[in-house]
Amino acid sequence: MIEHNTQDYKRVVISLALGSFLIFCNLYYIQPILPLLSHSFSVSETKINWIFAASTLALSVCLVPWAICSESYGRRKIMLFGLFMIPLVGVMLVLGNSFYTLIISRALMGIAIAAFASVAVAYMVEELAPSAFSHAIGIYIAANSLGGVAGRVLGGTLTEWLGWKQAALYIAVLSFIGALLVVKLLPQQKQFKPQKGLFFYHNRAIVKHLANTRIWFAMLIGGANFAIFVNVYTVMGFRLVNPPHNLSIGFASLIFLCYLAGTLSSSLSGKWCKSKHPIHGIILGAIITLFGIWVAYFDTMPTMILSLLLVSLGGFFTHTLAYSWVSQNAHEAKATATALYLVHYYIGGSLGGFLLLFCWQSWAWTGVLFGGSALIAIIIFLSAALLKLNSSQQKNNYDIANVKA
Repeated sequence: MIEHNTQDYKRVVISLALGSFLIFCNLYYIQPILPLLSHSFSVSETKINWIFAASTLALSVCLVPWAICSESYGRRKIMLFGLFMIPLVGVMLVLGNSFYTLIISRALMGIAIAAFASVAVAYMVEELAPSAFSHAIGIYIAANSLGGVAGRVLGGTLTEWLGWKQAALYIAVLSFIGALLVVKLLPQQKQFKPQKGLFFYHNRAIVKHLANTRIWFAMLIGGANFAIFVNVYTVMGFRLVNPPHNLSIGFASLIFLCYLAGTLSSSLSGKWCKSKHPIHGIILGAIITLFGIWVAYFDTMPTMILSLLLVSLGGFFTHTLAYSWVSQNAHEAKATATALYLVHYYIGGSLGGFLLLFCWQSWAWTGVLFGGSALIAIIIFLSAALLKLNSSQQKNNYDIANVKA
């Protein structure tokens, strides 16, 4: 096992953080370009959203199949395949001239991103010592947030300067260079043991993970957490472009810089786990998020910025701890378990959009407060259930040990 602060540890962390940055940069760079694409293709805002939704939908659908493939063929091979597929799809997107070609290209982008996202954490769990993993997972998820922010800012800025096709081409070239660096840095697997021809075994593993409440509750926490986090930003965007603020779309999009607060809290999660229980950290993150939502009750720019910073701090802290909890508590088919977590995560983000946008349209920010508070209550309830389950298991293990003694 690779120990913390060794040369191989640094190679693993740098390469996987770079890969994480690249995949989320490619996932989100299209988002600020949607208004321009809507005008270019003369389609409605709802219809043009399929270009973005195609990638997230394909991502969520393909996470588990890629994880199953990695159990047979290895984590490293699957991750590298996905990374090199991304720039190829980026070039395909540039060459396409129709609305539906773009949708297909973005769906393929989601498939490629899923190849890396579904197995990277499983690679870390298998190759890194537990103490090293606790530090690495925080850095990995921090790279997620940096990639999301950089993708949005880079996509919007390059499009304004050069046009959207040139922006997509530049990002494809940067992704190819990044993929080459990952190949050079990422160590070969030493702890992985392939299991070929076990398709039905992996299907049973999926059912087993979902039946394990210690894992499934953490997956539900991840979904509810992302439902709040990503959609508070969406609603806040509507709030800022409407009266009395009347900000431009470009200026309002700068609120995504508040994501950087999540980079900090993700990195701190490893230190939290060294001395405190991860479930207590999940509850703390949820409370910080709740406080952030309520701060935005006051309709001023400083309070809304503070709100987003707190939501980012709490949301990423909770996400990091729940994600690592699933990885460490799945004793077999780990890649399948982490992929299932991400399926819940992205589905939660989609469903949360319907909830919070409905609350916003019906009752303005007051509705968002109560809708978001309900989701926080679900997280705290599931966390309390996990604490109870964990306590019961520890008691059973203690009783078994006494009986053997």
